[in-house]
Amino acid sequence: MKLQSDPHFGTNTITGYGDGYVEINKTPYTHAVLISSDGAISEWPIKTFEGLEHAHFEEMVALKPELILIGTGIKQHFPKPELLKTLISAKIGFEIMNSQAACRTYNILVGEGRKVLLALIVEAC
Repeated sequence: MKLQSDPHFGTNTITGYGDGYVEINKTPYTHAVLISSDGAISEWPIKTFEGLEHAHFEEMVALKPELILIGTGIKQHFPKPELLKTLISAKIGFEIMNSQAACRTYNILVGEGRKVLLALIVEAC
């Protein structure tokens, strides 16, 4: 699915997504990614939701966003509470949703000028 975006200068936006890929700034990615609204796009070393570990959450906190969206793949899954403690202790807001919903929400927040990080698991159906 292609998404209409109103890109602001210097921001990353999701321009499309589908089975096994996400398109950021019109470039497709087929692996999990961390996408900062105002910075880097980096490969996130995770293949599935079940692979989430404490180190992945520490990596997100180190980027110092005001809000983190975690796209858990095709279906919405909730991480173990002990993993979420890292975000809570850092006083960073977060939302957990399936990856497609996370992509749409990310673009809305970027459009509002928010400093948001999207942690996205990309899965094929």
